[in-house]
Amino acid sequence: MTQAAQWMCSPCGFIYDETVGMPEDGIPAGTPFESIPDDWECPDCGVGKADFFRVPD
Repeated sequence: MTQAAQWMCSPCGFIYDETVGMPEDGIPAGTPFESIPDDWECPDCGVGKADFFRVPD
């Protein structure tokens, strides 16, 4: 089993935490970043998934 990760938005620093998800946006806790829809955008600055990087463990 893969360990849950955190992903950071390069422009603004927003963190997507796989263990928490974003229930307010319909993304349940435990959802891997790769499984978020491709058209999802950072809720703080609006950039796409391509502008996120995995935070080192």
